[in-house]
Parts: sequence; C-alpha cells; structure tokens
Amino acid sequence: MPKEYRTIQEVAGPLMMVSDVENIKYDELGEIELPSGETRRCKVLEVDGNNALVQLFESASGINLADSKVRFLGRSMQLPVSPDMLSRVFDGLGNPIDDGPSLIPEKRLDINGTPMNPAARNYPQEFIQTGVSAIDGLNTLVRGQKLPIFSASGLPHAQLAAQIARQATVRGKNEQFAVVFAAMGITFEESNYFIESFKETGAIDRTVMFVNLANDPAIERIATPRMALTAAEYLAFDLGMHVLVIMTDITNYADALREVSAARKEVPGRRGYPGYMYTDLATLYERAGRLRGKDGSITLIPILTMPEDDKTHPIPDLTGYITEGQIILSRELYRKGVIPPIDVLPSLSRLKDKGIGPERTRKDHAATMNQLFAAYARGKDARELMVILGEAALTEMDKKYAEFAEAFEKEYVSQGYDVNRTIEETLDIGWKLLEILPRSELKRIKDDMLDEFYGKQ
Repeated sequence: MPKEYRTIQEVAGPLMMVSDVENIKYDELGEIELPSGETRRCKVLEVDGNNALVQLFESASGINLADSKVRFLGRSMQLPVSPDMLSRVFDGLGNPIDDGPSLIPEKRLDINGTPMNPAARNYPQEFIQTGVSAIDGLNTLVRGQKLPIFSASGLPHAQLAAQIARQATVRGKNEQFAVVFAAMGITFEESNYFIESFKETGAIDRTVMFVNLANDPAIERIATPRMALTAAEYLAFDLGMHVLVIMTDITNYADALREVSAARKEVPGRRGYPGYMYTDLATLYERAGRLRGKDGSITLIPILTMPEDDKTHPIPDLTGYITEGQIILSRELYRKGVIPPIDVLPSLSRLKDKGIGPERTRKDHAATMNQLFAAYARGKDARELMVILGEAALTEMDKKYAEFAEAFEKEYVSQGYDVNRTIEETLDIGWKLLEILPRSELKRIKDDMLDEFYGKQ
C-alpha cells in the first residue's frame, strides 16, 4: 500500500507543494484524497530534497491542507491497451468517453515510450494514398514519414485532417491500416464534427480517437499526444498494423507547455515558450517511423496553426527542423474558394522521391510532378505580371501559362472534402492540364513518356 502524506504545504493554482516525502521520482503519478473521500489525480513535476511539487489534473477547489491526504503510486502515467481500442473514443488521459464499456487491457504501457534507436530504423519509402491530389501528386506522403500541415487561424485544417483520416490507405497487399487521431484543446463543436464525420463514413471502425477539449486541464493536454503515440506503437509494433497518427493542434499543446512552464517559474525562451520546447516536440515526433524486423509502421501528420500566419514563429520553426517537410495552407487560395487551400509551391515532402515511380505509383509520376511545379510557378508569375502591366503586356505563351495556373488551382488542387482520388486519377488530371501548354514547352518530361501520355486524356 503506498504511503500516505498529510504534509500539503500550499496550493497555488494547478500546483501543490508536499513536504517530507521519501523516494519520489519525477513524473510519478499521485492521488489526493479529500476529506469527503473524493480522489483527484496529480503528477510530480519537481523533486527538491524532501519536497515534491505536483501538478493537479483536476481543479484545486475543496482541497483542505490539514485534512487532505496524498499517495504516490510509484509509476508514471500508463495507457491500458488492447485490440478493442479500435473504433473507440477516449479523453486525453485514456478514459473511454463514448458510452462504451471499459477496456479489458492486454497490458499497460508507459505513455512516455522509449525513443526509437536510429540504427534500428528502416528508411520510409512506401506510398500512402491520402486521396488528396495536392499531397499525393506533388508532396507525396510515405510510410514512416513525419509530414506536418502548417495552417493558420480560420483556415479549414480540421476538415482536411478529417478527410485524410477518412481516406488514407496503404495500397496493395491488403495490409492492416489504422488511424490514431489526437485532438488537443479543441472545442466541443470541433470534437463532435470529427466523431460524426468518422462515424458517417465508417472510418471510425479503424480509428482510435483521443479528445482533449479546450476546457480540460493543461496537464491533460500535455499527456494527450503521448497517449495517442503509445496506442499507435502498440497497434504498429505489437499488432503489425500500419498506423497514421494525426494530431491537431500542436499550437494548443505548445501553449499548454508554456502555461505549465510559467507556473513552475522557469526562465522563458523565445516568445515565452520554454527553452526545452525543441526537445519536447522531438520526443513526440521521433516516435514515428519504421522499425527493422517489425511489420508495422507509424506515419505522423501533426497539424499546427501558425500564430499571426508567421512561419518563423517558434512552433512551426522548430517543427520544421524535426520533420521531413511541410504542407502549407494558403489564406489567398481559401479566399478564392480553392478547397483544400494547399499552397503547393512552398509545401515540401522531403521523402517524396522515395515513395513514387514504377510499382509504387506510376512511372510518369516524377516527371509530371516536376513539370506541374515548373508550369504553375511560371503561370503564377505571369498572373502577377498581368495585374501590374495588364494583359496586353503578356506574350501568347505567358497567357497560356496564366491560363494553366488558373485551371491547375481549380481542377487539380481544389477537389472538395468528399472527393477521394486514386493516384491514377490525380496523374491523369495532371496530364489533362499539361495539354493546355504546347508539347514543346514540356521540357521536364522525356519524349517517350510524352508519346505515351500527352494528348491521350
């Protein structure tokens, strides 16, 4: 039986100081028993000699310093796991909130996990089809990759996240595929949107959801992504599934980190975020990947809203260092009605070359991707020139490129949230658009490929 302490010295907001403790470790879980018999959970944030600073998971109201007791449980936070997790909805601490029965766990896993040994990693290289042309065709996602979506306040990242979660598949050998969806600091309305969206399409059957609402405690928000990744590791490396983990919104997670850091009176770093935020984000992102000798894999799509649309803000900046590229949403495209408003030129998937080509997608994928990028970039320049100098100043070829850019946004990037395109459909749309330009302009595609595909759509 854990030892009980009646030595609570003070309670300040979500923090509580307990004195005269013995053999207590950082991150250990504890229980506070109130005089009424009610128990609340807490976690050790700091140990200084015989004093422990703990953070409460629930509110501090009603805690009587003299009559309340604290027990430390000798372990850090754990998640009970079993194959029955699929199709269930949990809160940020792993408790079921979908009116279903409690899980009968196969085992309990420490949510902090262990970092993946770089030497034991396999290189990410198999294609994952999201059904979204701007990702599949131009910024391809591969199995085991970390590919964040950089959004901004008011842009439809929630709809895009739900679309990817519903549509994503591993093509080919009937391999088991699951989605782990972690939502941090979202409103009840958004939470309801995700749950209903997955239920309507049946995607909930292969999904595990962890939902932390905006009114839940900050400490729970810090646990939520770790819960999700622990579930993903179990599904991937114990059950051999290919798991796509989608986390939204990392900005809310980082703000919770800042809140806890400020409560502990730590010295702040850039914009008030703790100096260890890079390390903390890396402990999350680096749990994705493929392991040698294991069938399963974890692919990670973290979604974050850039404060003030600023790419240099610490959250997108540090995320960009750790991950392999980024998908950027554009306010300008959103105003034009392009859905999803993915800005393909500054977006980047650093591993896309490994996941495309014969046997993975199609032999014309790499060439058409390069040609579409080049033509769209020139078309955008031509459009800007038209705005400044008028249409009369453009050459006939410039007008063709401007027409291509317009059609590319409307037909290729814009597809709505309910359209699920195969990679073949995406590539065929690309060829159809390239027919706007004369064949002599397609300098990035070899002649034999042009003979086979150009003008055939």
